[in-house]
Amino acid sequence: MKGTRDYNLYIGTIIIIGLLIITLVSFVWTPYPPNTIGVGPQLQGPSFDHLLGTDNFGRDILSRIMDGSRTVFLIGILSVAIGLIGGLIIGSISGFFGGWVDEVIMRLNDAMMAIPGILFAIMLVSIFDAGLSNTVLALGIPRIATFTRVIRGGFLQVKNYDFVKSSRIKGATNWHIISQHLLPNIMTQIIVATTLSFSGTVLSEAGLSYLGLGVQPPDASWGRMLSEAQPFIVSAPWYIISIGIIITLLVYGFNLLGDGIRKLQDKRGI
Repeated sequence: MKGTRDYNLYIGTIIIIGLLIITLVSFVWTPYPPNTIGVGPQLQGPSFDHLLGTDNFGRDILSRIMDGSRTVFLIGILSVAIGLIGGLIIGSISGFFGGWVDEVIMRLNDAMMAIPGILFAIMLVSIFDAGLSNTVLALGIPRIATFTRVIRGGFLQVKNYDFVKSSRIKGATNWHIISQHLLPNIMTQIIVATTLSFSGTVLSEAGLSYLGLGVQPPDASWGRMLSEAQPFIVSAPWYIISIGIIITLLVYGFNLLGDGIRKLQDKRGI
């Protein structure tokens, strides 16, 4: 069991670091200009010149995957940041003060969570048009409800510990209790929720872009590439397989990382 836990954490970390390296490299170098048409024959299979082949416009698939990774990480980071910041504020207020404040906030939060995140994103993007900034907002706002529930639950558990009660008796301010006692003791839950939220955001962004509602050309997007590859699933299977594998790796890597962190903390009894 111990080996399995370590395995999840290490493999997840290796996958994420590897993809981050690819993303960083793409800022300074790609094998070919990612948006340039005709750098090779159309729908050419993998070769030494084009390691993952070319698409139906003769663009290098590897270059476009590298370029698209920047978009994926940018949207993922910003969307999760919106959810985390909003969840920290609302969840902290709800969990710390409790009572009618908690009741009102959680009823509104339940109503928000009742709406599927991808449906909310599609509705928001359809109203305000597609694009990078609107995609970030559409994917980030639903995350607030998830983080709110996680942080509120952690506060309700930790605030009844003896060291928190002792700090309150000594006259510590609410801010001191929250920042020095409550948040540090639920950091593991927050980290796990963040990694899982990131993987969910990647899938949602790919879904939006697949439907043509996410990032718009000329910016590369893995979801849009998946949509473009679909008509050639038989004649050029390497096209859709390469995109599918990279999306799966990113999601799987973050899931393994979150699961590994959670099991590591369980093992330590934290």
